Amino acid sequence: MADDPGTPSLGDVRPAHRLDESVLDAWLKDHVDGYVGPLSVQQFKGGASNPTYLLTTPAARYVMRKKPPGQLLASAHQVDREYRVMKALGDTPVPVPRMRALCEDESVVGTSFYVMDFLEGRIFRDARLPGMAPAERRAIYDELVRVMTLLHAVDPVAVGLADFGRPGNYFDRQVGRWIKQYRGAETELIPAMEALIAELPPRIPSDDTVTIAHGDYRLENVMFHPTEPRIIAVLDWELCTLGHPLADIGYNCILWHSRSESWGTLDGIDLAASGIPTEAEYVATYARLTGRDEIVDFPFYLAFSLFRLASISQGVFKRNLDGIGSGEPSTDNSGVKILATTALEALRR
Repeated sequence: MADDPGTPSLGDVRPAHRLDESVLDAWLKDHVDGYVGPLSVQQFKGGASNPTYLLTTPAARYVMRKKPPGQLLASAHQVDREYRVMKALGDTPVPVPRMRALCEDESVVGTSFYVMDFLEGRIFRDARLPGMAPAERRAIYDELVRVMTLLHAVDPVAVGLADFGRPGNYFDRQVGRWIKQYRGAETELIPAMEALIAELPPRIPSDDTVTIAHGDYRLENVMFHPTEPRIIAVLDWELCTLGHPLADIGYNCILWHSRSESWGTLDGIDLAASGIPTEAEYVATYARLTGRDEIVDFPFYLAFSLFRLASISQGVFKRNLDGIGSGEPSTDNSGVKILATTALEALRR
């Protein structure tokens, strides 16, 4: 992880993610307008889902996202959906990179992938924003919530995404999906996960609002302008679907409960002195910008988001354990247990 948020954290391509650069180079010549080799390939460090590469040529730089190798869980790692939603949002107020090409021919690099433009900007890996003035921190968090409301204001039908997901019953389907995903990657009995599986379904709200829901919208998944507190790209759309907007705000607020340095945490921060809003202030800003008086049963949205993250983390843990993930194999599954416990505490508060 780079200390400078404007410097990409890059390294050699991991052995499990290596590809034939000459084959990729030939494909890019045929499918990306203006592409001219030779090609150099590096891999971005970090990230646990879709391997991401920097493609460098003498005249331009591109980013490639691909499915990981190996046996994958159903409905996971759908890079074609990432490509489609960013392509559709290209002419909306939501900032996204320029999409270049999608390849579903697995003979090129081993799995499906897409290519987009590389952008110069800052990605803040540390949600506490060290070294910044309070006013800068506040501006960054205000921008984070503002752009989220821009996404939720987009009409899916108008941008060609009417069939991007099944409208309605979002939380019913999502709770069922993540229970299934968790069971598919389960490696041990985790009592807090069992309690959540029992207690979440009865708390599903009756409100059935439908928007484009990012699914992984947080500070680390957006890119800011090199010097301004302005988002120039929303990234990592793998979990995007037609869904409920309050799932995104619940997911954002995990930050105020997380103790994970790698995922993001505000632990130990004096919020008033730092300029970073409290959870209540952040939620109130979202409600105001979207014309809501309040968010009823916010603990459900927070708990659901933590439960979903625990299910995703269990899948990451299992892939790494099997030697096909982006991280080193480990027998330490404490991260999933902490997320599950935190989710249960949020649901019961």
